[in-house]
Amino acid sequence: MMNKTELRKEIRNRKRQYTQEQLQALSAPIIDRLRHHPKLVAAKTVMLYHSLPDEVFTHTFVDEMVKAGKDVLLPVVISETEMEIRRYTGAKDMAMSSFHILEPIGELFTDYDSIEFIAVPGMSFDADRNRLGRGKGYYDRFLKQTEQAYKLGICFDFQKLDSIPIDEYDEKVDEVL
Repeated sequence: MMNKTELRKEIRNRKRQYTQEQLQALSAPIIDRLRHHPKLVAAKTVMLYHSLPDEVFTHTFVDEMVKAGKDVLLPVVISETEMEIRRYTGAKDMAMSSFHILEPIGELFTDYDSIEFIAVPGMSFDADRNRLGRGKGYYDRFLKQTEQAYKLGICFDFQKLDSIPIDEYDEKVDEVL
């Protein structure tokens, strides 16, 4: 089995085989399944993510969830080891970061116990619901603090593997879409 670093490189290479337009097209059916997921439909406070160029495209979906009356939260990386959660109510809650990525700047959110649903991006997920992230541990640390939330892994089919190597600090998701 490849180690985590090799797997990340392999997944990045798979992603590079697609254009931005192709990835957006592949995102549509995934987002449609997400939109109708019973756990998301039932939830009031949801943590989504504002997709990076190589992730399942969520930008319009995030706005759609705000319009549907959900309390939408987005993560933002604030240091090498930490991410924090911000409320998202619309485009005014985003600003260009020093890395030229749109990042949430809405009100800081700390009531983690009230989060009911989390859409979790990943480099890869396996058949046992293990997640391979980008290697910084942001989500692993965060998910440990949100035991009550339903955690749904989001990725393209070509990112799914039979098995990925795990460590004791790696957090599973409840389901992979």
